[in-house]
Amino acid sequence: MKLTVLTPEAQVFHGDVAKVSAEATNGAFTLLPRHIDMTAPLVAGVLLCDRADGKTRYFGIDEGILVKCADDVTVAVRRALPGRDLAELRRRVQAEFVTFDEEEMMARSALARLEAGVVRRILELERR
Repeated sequence: MKLTVLTPEAQVFHGDVAKVSAEATNGAFTLLPRHIDMTAPLVAGVLLCDRADGKTRYFGIDEGILVKCADDVTVAVRRALPGRDLAELRRRVQAEFVTFDEEEMMARSALARLEAGVVRRILELERR
């Protein structure tokens, strides 16, 4: 099978795999070659893929969607981080996702203040 892991910013992985394991909203599952075509909404967690050479790749992923069509498996998520092992992956996810979440919260707060200022200004103009 060919696995492609995509985020809005980049293609994180593309290569041959023998098996893909992930968790959907209705539970965990594993795809093998010749598995029936399917789509699945993914939850945040760990995506595992066993490569043909026997090595396992790990990806910390955010929510997204998986589509399997013939021998192609495409995973599209908001964020994805590769890791050589689970310990490394855990460190990277904590460092990057937590920082990203804090920055996202600050940006959302700034946007809310900006929107409130625009609404206030429109109300002032309507009163005049």
